[in-house]
Amino acid sequence: MSRSETSRTGRRRFVAGAVAACLGPLLVRGAAAAAPSSAAALPLITKTIPSSGEHVPAIGIGTDSFNESAGEEIRAELARMSELGATVIDTAAAYGDSEALIGTALANLGTRDRMFIATKLVGSGFGVTGAESLARSLERLKTTHIDLLQVHNLNGVARLLPTMQQWKKEKKIRYIGVTTSRVSQHADLIATMRAEALDFIQVDYSIANREAAQTILPLAVERKLAVLVNLPFGRSSLFREAAGRPLPPWAADIDVASWAQYFLKYVISHPAVTCAIPGSTQLSHLIDNQAAGRGRLPDESMRRRMEAYWDNKA
Repeated sequence: MSRSETSRTGRRRFVAGAVAACLGPLLVRGAAAAAPSSAAALPLITKTIPSSGEHVPAIGIGTDSFNESAGEEIRAELARMSELGATVIDTAAAYGDSEALIGTALANLGTRDRMFIATKLVGSGFGVTGAESLARSLERLKTTHIDLLQVHNLNGVARLLPTMQQWKKEKKIRYIGVTTSRVSQHADLIATMRAEALDFIQVDYSIANREAAQTILPLAVERKLAVLVNLPFGRSSLFREAAGRPLPPWAADIDVASWAQYFLKYVISHPAVTCAIPGSTQLSHLIDNQAAGRGRLPDESMRRRMEAYWDNKA
């Protein structure tokens, strides 16, 4: 089961448990979707890409569970995402139908030029070269260029990055990055960040998984690298842990109306983080997630308060 599939299942269970316990609307996953107009009226939070100064909205979408069976829902998600002002779509050559579904949806919607598409090369283990992987991605995404091309899970970094630099000069891609979603790869990611000329990294980080904040995020600031965050919900484990717990009474002070928004606001309020990319294949989840990309951000004092509240599960 993929991380988004796991998250989707966990959210459903979380909603069911919260309703059954009569815990109130603030506990329900997607509760913010009930009043999208109020959230949409808040200012959009954007972050700066250090290597260029370009601004992008702080909440995007992860698409590793996009598949043909959910095609209509995905098209609706991408349409609503654009309407809400979000732009960052993270996909990969290895994500099954994802690239093709995104390409078709954006072409039909006429919104490609408004979106920031990030995809990832497959390594040699998939039986294709980097050039073949890029050509396939461009074709499936129905685009002439990729905004951010990443080396997936650091697979083949030394071999692929020189070629990617050439593609950047040729304007086939705009930014270069590398990714991981495992703490066990953090040391290798750090070594790559120190050795290579990158624009972006992508890393796992959440209120329950703060490992990246100790070394990787400070190094990203030092190296002037943009940061995409995957697994902000910890493969749905955060929703399971939150079941039966009320939001703190001060959540409204940072424009948080659901646990998803609590988790996402914590992540994007780190100064090093450029954009969080929570996975979603349901429109209500997308709307809830996107609400976290508007309004007030926690300052350092509030971040510590959020951590303390989350850690105190007794």
